[in-house]
Amino acid sequence: MTLPTTHVSFPAGAVTGESTVLAVHPLDGGRYAVVTGATPFHPLDHTWPDQPADLGTLTVDGVGLAVVDCVTGAVGPDGGQVLVGADIPVRRGDEEWSWLVLHVLAADPGDIVGRTAALAVDAARRGALSASHSGCHLLALALNEALAPRWRKDPGRTDAFGHPDFDSLAMASSVMDTEASTDTYRLGKSLRKKGFTAEATEEFPALADALPELTEAVNRRLAGWVAVDAPVRVDVPGPELTARREWHCELPEGAARIFCGGTHLHRLGELAELRTELRLSEDGSELVAVTRPKRA
Repeated sequence: MTLPTTHVSFPAGAVTGESTVLAVHPLDGGRYAVVTGATPFHPLDHTWPDQPADLGTLTVDGVGLAVVDCVTGAVGPDGGQVLVGADIPVRRGDEEWSWLVLHVLAADPGDIVGRTAALAVDAARRGALSASHSGCHLLALALNEALAPRWRKDPGRTDAFGHPDFDSLAMASSVMDTEASTDTYRLGKSLRKKGFTAEATEEFPALADALPELTEAVNRRLAGWVAVDAPVRVDVPGPELTARREWHCELPEGAARIFCGGTHLHRLGELAELRTELRLSEDGSELVAVTRPKRA
């Protein structure tokens, strides 16, 4: 059976919707995946699993079914079985494949194919994840600015404000939850070859010694951005799950843009505070930023 790529409304902030159930597929562990034509649910991205899946309910004929997970699935051009997560053998967005949002249920929902489902995301949880994700992007921009003097040469990649893009060049992992985002940066030989220096020079102290001052500078910038209540949006070229989406934030310095598949706030005024903590590993090989949003 060939299924169309799922249309999604979460980039605009939707948390409810209605759609026809197209298929139900058994999963490992006695769980079942429900596929609908469209959904407000944000699934875990199998290629860059930074934002956790939305949870919520799927209601058919007045019966509410708990969505206990939400993952990305795909079906090949031959219309074979639905593959999930790491089992998908092609790159995300391959045009010959159908890309699906799989609403995971703990038990068999019965014969619901062809019926209309009302989909409702846990809005409070979504809001907390969106705050962490927007905070993660703001941290990236503020950290890029604070670390800009430590580049000996142009690394060949800059952010929206023209600063060397430390965040993307050094990123090892990025994970967010309802409390914070945690970004881990690798400070290895590859980054040094690109021109970054963590050692002491005539201009500045070693990164380990400069960490308190850097943290203060980043938090000062974050506080300034939160105070201006800048608008935030996600630009989408189409409704498909695989559309390449871009986060936009109209900051005083200009329009910030970062490609992103997650969910976000609508305005920075939804935050009362945004602060980060920077930590350097003992051997100096990793920098970790834990950024905590406080909702207004």
